[in-house]
Amino acid sequence: MKDTRSNTRDHQAPLGVVIVEDQPDTLDSWRRLVSAFPDFACVGAFATAEDALRGIPALAPDVILMDIFLPGMSGIECTARLKRDLPDIPVVMLTSSDEDEILFQALENGADGYLLKRTRPAELRAALLDVLDGGAPMSSEIARHVVRSFRRGGGGDPAPGLTSREEETLALLTKGYTNKEIADSMNLSVETIRTHLKNIYSKMHVRTRTEAVARYLSKS
Repeated sequence: MKDTRSNTRDHQAPLGVVIVEDQPDTLDSWRRLVSAFPDFACVGAFATAEDALRGIPALAPDVILMDIFLPGMSGIECTARLKRDLPDIPVVMLTSSDEDEILFQALENGADGYLLKRTRPAELRAALLDVLDGGAPMSSEIARHVVRSFRRGGGGDPAPGLTSREEETLALLTKGYTNKEIADSMNLSVETIRTHLKNIYSKMHVRTRTEAVARYLSKS
């Protein structure tokens, strides 16, 4: 699937957001909130994972906001299925839970970010922009959970066998740099940075940027 999000943003057209949430009041609130952002538009809303799986491909959104606790199929399973078919569309989980087990299930199944539902509007907008630039936005409470979890695991080098270029890439990643910013800083192409990231994930035995950053930070 060709990524056209950067072109969309260059033309200053609103970026499309799909929301998956089963509570009508909450869904309406998030829909109105997203639509109030000048650079975003809610292009679809679904109350179940099953409806989302059927409807999202035709909408081709730029980003998906996904509740975890849905009737029937969970938001985590929905995310896993969406990522198999639409890997280039980032999915940000929205939840009231910060339990470690649920958090890591979401990350392991392809979630690109994890926000608590009490996230303030400005933080939500910043998170949407961040994830579209290749970041992995997380509420501060969630980020602390991730780092604590890796610290509890303890033992050994959290980033074994990385080349100097991969170490440099990972260090910039922990500072919140996007792929393009890392590429510019290292005078490399974005595609080369993507290759470095793929190697980093493999060597660190992680699947997401968030996990890589958390594991790296846990040594400090």
